[in-house]
Amino acid sequence: MQPESPAAGATTRLNKRMAELGLCSRREADDWIAKGWVKVDGAVAPMGLQVGPQSKIEIDPRARGQQREQVTILLHKPIGYVSGQAEDGHEPAVVLVQGRARWKGDMGPQRFQPNQLKGLAPAGRLDIDSTGLLVLTQDGRVARQLIGEDSTIEKEYLVRVSFGQATTDVQAAFPQAQLARLRFGLSLDGQPLKPAKVDWQNPEQLRFVLTEGKKRQIRRMCEAVGLKVVGLKRVRIGRVTLGQLPIGQWRYLAPHERF
Repeated sequence: MQPESPAAGATTRLNKRMAELGLCSRREADDWIAKGWVKVDGAVAPMGLQVGPQSKIEIDPRARGQQREQVTILLHKPIGYVSGQAEDGHEPAVVLVQGRARWKGDMGPQRFQPNQLKGLAPAGRLDIDSTGLLVLTQDGRVARQLIGEDSTIEKEYLVRVSFGQATTDVQAAFPQAQLARLRFGLSLDGQPLKPAKVDWQNPEQLRFVLTEGKKRQIRRMCEAVGLKVVGLKRVRIGRVTLGQLPIGQWRYLAPHERF
């Protein structure tokens, strides 16, 4: 999706404009501006500068070099870890990113360095009771692509369910009309949900494909139609899949991979 150009004569804060253009995150932009690495119309930009749609923004090569060193990590999160900050005695998933937990199947050229943990943050949530693919990144462009307001990246989940007394062949017991409601028609927190792709993967397991990520969304959607989630696993984000990555281990996003 292309960023909207500001209306003629309108101005935008420089860090916001740089993020809209996909150059970096706002936080990164502020860092670069503070270091004198950003010029607007040939002059070094001060913090807080307002720019117009025709302003020419130039980035110092040192900023590009810093950006190339940023890492994006794919983790197979186990149950019992929270995605973000530690809470209620539970550890954040980032503690699993250690040299010894790197998947031996990761053939990428990068070597693990402790400075790769600085600013490494989850790009999207995966609740404590769920497992599967979690993206942790230092790169604001990746975070914006996955969790920005205008993100349309698909996330795919395999969800084992029960329905009342039915714990086997749930598909036969579950009304087809309720399956249609899962696909479109539910609301959470007073807001209608975007259309979802929901199909039976096998008689006890549903496949969900969502383009949004409200808190505990799938569990709450299932509750709304009488289903109980027994197990939930995220297997894909955009074009990147969990694949053979073992639980509790991680790998780098490869140079050729794109979400």
